[in-house]
Amino acid sequence: MSDIVLSVEVRERTGKGGARESRRNGEVPGVLYGGGKDPVAISLKSNEVVRALNSGRFLANMVKLDHNGEKQSVLTRDVQFHPVRDEPMHVDFYRVEADTIITVEVPVHVINEEESPGLKIGGVMNMVRHSVEVDCPAGSIPEYLEADVAGLEIGDSVHISSINLPEKVTPTITDRDFTILTIQGSRALVEEEEPAEEEIETEVIAQKGEEGEEAEGEEGGEEGEEGEKSE
Repeated sequence: MSDIVLSVEVRERTGKGGARESRRNGEVPGVLYGGGKDPVAISLKSNEVVRALNSGRFLANMVKLDHNGEKQSVLTRDVQFHPVRDEPMHVDFYRVEADTIITVEVPVHVINEEESPGLKIGGVMNMVRHSVEVDCPAGSIPEYLEADVAGLEIGDSVHISSINLPEKVTPTITDRDFTILTIQGSRALVEEEEPAEEEIETEVIAQKGEEGEEAEGEEGGEEGEEGEKSE
């Protein structure tokens, strides 16, 4: 679980008017919902929200809300940003416990690229999935999943079965062994192979041309002989 703690205040005014008032006061409005309780309109300190976002452990992670010394574990569900200034405008939190099973997107990190023979000879890596949707305890959300490409040749791939998932973490797709990434031949490698085929075609055309010239020569010779005979 993240060690982020945010100070919150309960907003008396709800709706757009209350949200605008919070922003005028340098705060970020938000809503706390879930857990079998009624939604609560809250406001957070803008600098604390920005700091939490910059940590990289705020979105889709468990954090704690501190209301007058009383702390509660929640999951950051959504953050809305200003379309121009890119500032946080609204945050949604969901009440959870550490063992509550939730569904989240976890990014995929590729490791051991320097140990892939396919990449060494000029192959390229095609990321089919940059993240994987998993079910896991709210208090044990993995920061990322590792896709190991050591030893992979061109044409090889990494599937979800090759990923070491933490305990109690399972992919939401269970009916197939879906692909995470593949190692493909680069365009440069393909272009290097094409000239050989073009050379063969050129040779065939040249041979046909030579045969055509020989045939024309023979016909010309025969016509010349016939002309001499007729004379």
